[in-house]
Amino acid sequence: MQQRTIDNALNATIGTALAGLLVAGVALGGTHGPGSEEKAVANQTSSQAADRPAAKVKSGPAVKPVLTGTTTASYFWDDGSGENGDTGQPASGKPMQPGLFASPSWPLNTKVKVSYKGRSVTGFVGDRGPGEPSHRGVMLDLDTYTFRHLLDGSKPASKYDTGSSAGHLEGVKYQVLSWGSGAGAKGAPRPLG
Repeated sequence: MQQRTIDNALNATIGTALAGLLVAGVALGGTHGPGSEEKAVANQTSSQAADRPAAKVKSGPAVKPVLTGTTTASYFWDDGSGENGDTGQPASGKPMQPGLFASPSWPLNTKVKVSYKGRSVTGFVGDRGPGEPSHRGVMLDLDTYTFRHLLDGSKPASKYDTGSSAGHLEGVKYQVLSWGSGAGAKGAPRPLG
């Protein structure tokens, strides 16, 4: 009887600790570039399996998107260097990085998951754009790394060059996971200006 009580307490403690690690790992996974979310989940899943029986693993509720849709996406990299037509630092004030997207209308810091041909990346709206193309239905500007990852799972030739002839990805699925607190409008994306 006493051993069963100790085992139950130990399982509860381990379960709570692993759940905390899972939440922390998924939170970090979305901010470290393309593929990080999938790698973090895969690493957590294998370590959980080794640490406790599968019957004890509980998954939390899935994050329900607040808005979903499809659009055509382009790519950019603006880090303030002035190279290759670089226009300056992103509007959010956060440095240019993989997983930083531009939207013509959504609030800055909105968390967005983009998917294309079975690959996905979770990032955030950190800049405004694309400019004129948004009037022709191009409603997302993805950082170069995310664009190339979605295209074929590869890395770009450089931060300014995807290393492919593709300039747009048609049919990119977006899921707004949470609205940001920065300037912008919630709801369906609207052209810039």
